[in-house]
Amino acid sequence: MRIQKPHIITEGSVQYVLGTMEGSQISYDFDKILIYLNAKGKLLFGKNFQIYQEDREVLFKLCNYFIKDEANCKKFNIDINKGILLSGPVGCGKTTLMKLLRHMVPHQKSYDVIPSRNITFAFNNIGYKIIEDYGDTRFYCFDDLGVEPTGRHFGKNCNVLGEILLSRYDLFLNHKILTHATTNLNAKELEDRYGNRVRSRMRQLFNLIGFDSKTKDKRK
Repeated sequence: MRIQKPHIITEGSVQYVLGTMEGSQISYDFDKILIYLNAKGKLLFGKNFQIYQEDREVLFKLCNYFIKDEANCKKFNIDINKGILLSGPVGCGKTTLMKLLRHMVPHQKSYDVIPSRNITFAFNNIGYKIIEDYGDTRFYCFDDLGVEPTGRHFGKNCNVLGEILLSRYDLFLNHKILTHATTNLNAKELEDRYGNRVRSRMRQLFNLIGFDSKTKDKRK
């Protein structure tokens, strides 16, 4: 179903206008987007949710990616045809933002946010079918990438997420299927975890957007 006015989102009895329609193009207003995200965040995560001033730069990049503002994305070296790898310290809000931002573009194909450790636990029970299951055409965001345990099924170890990322890379190349992820790890730590081959594919799969390493833990 095609959404006629994707820049106007209704939550309950309140209408949020995120910009203006100019022909078939939407001209988004970042401040109006933030008002909507703040309201939607409270609905999804509770009344204590808030948009933090120090996160505006990261949010601006992410919002421009999701609304596919090519001019601004080009300034930030963001490729709208690739996925997002959102990095930052524990508790900075990565998962929350990836769960939230998909709601501002209801006219675009959404993605499921899946904890990486849950995928490994499923592999331990079910085996290699799990890797096949994530080689489908759905869009995913793998949450907390790199800190999941090593998979083990019938005595054999497997770097489960590494294998899935290789499958997702092939899907991206052949069918433009997007993959997103969040991680607490830096580039070297990811390479140590998954190896050079997977790290090389990740560069082609993802735009790296990062919180400042000094960003406070919002869960404290």
